[in-house]
Amino acid sequence: MLTYEPGDSLAHRLDPRTKLAVQISFAAAGLAHTTPTGLTVLSVVAVVCLWAADTSPLSALHAIRYAIPFLLLGPIIEAAQLGAPWFDPAAAVTPTLASIRILLVFFVAAAYVRTTAVRESRAAVQRLVPGRVGIAFGIGVALVFRFLPVVRRDLLRVREANQARLGDQRRIDERLAIVAAGGLRRSFARADALALALRARCFAWNPTLPEIRLTRLDAPALAVALGLAASVFI
Repeated sequence: MLTYEPGDSLAHRLDPRTKLAVQISFAAAGLAHTTPTGLTVLSVVAVVCLWAADTSPLSALHAIRYAIPFLLLGPIIEAAQLGAPWFDPAAAVTPTLASIRILLVFFVAAAYVRTTAVRESRAAVQRLVPGRVGIAFGIGVALVFRFLPVVRRDLLRVREANQARLGDQRRIDERLAIVAAGGLRRSFARADALALALRARCFAWNPTLPEIRLTRLDAPALAVALGLAASVFI
C-alpha cells in the first residue's frame, strides 16, 4: 500500500491544497472526457504527476494489484456473448476506456499520497472548508490515512495465521469468513483503542497544524488544475 514518504521532489514542495485541486479536477476531467484522445491527454498528465512525485508507475500498480484483475475482467465479460460470434470486441471498447480512466485517477491519487503528510492533508481540508465542518472533515481524513494501513496489516496477519494452521486447505468461503471475522474483531479493537487514546490525550478541535502556503512552484500546478476543470465544460 502506498504511504507518505518524506522527500524533496517537486510534488513534495507543492502546497497540499494545490495537489488536492489537481486531483479533483483530474477526476472530473476523467469523467467528462471518455474518448481515446481525451484519455491520451489525461495519460500524459498522470505520467507528469508521477514524475513530479518521483513515484514509479510499477510501485503504484503493485499497490492496486488486487484490483487489476477486476479492471481487466470487466471488458472481457462485457464483450463475451452466449451465442455466435461469442465475443464482440466493439462491446469491450467502453468498459476498457472506463478501466483506463480508473487507473489514471489512481495514478494521480498515488502521487498525492506519496508526497503529502497526513497532517498536511488535514490542514488543507480545514483551510478549504471553514468551521466545525472543515475540522470534522480534516479529522476524518487524518484518521482514514492512519487507520487503513493498520487494518490492512491486521488482515494480512489473520490470513498468515490461518495459512499457518493449514487454513489454505479449507474451502474459499470458509477462508473468507475466517479472515473477515478476524479482521472485523481487530478493527473494532483498534477503534476502541483509538477512542481511548483520543480521550487520554485530551483530543482538541483546534490542534496546531503545520503552516501551508502557496509559492511560485504552485502556479504551474494550479494552471493545470484550472485547465482540467475548464475542460469539463468545453
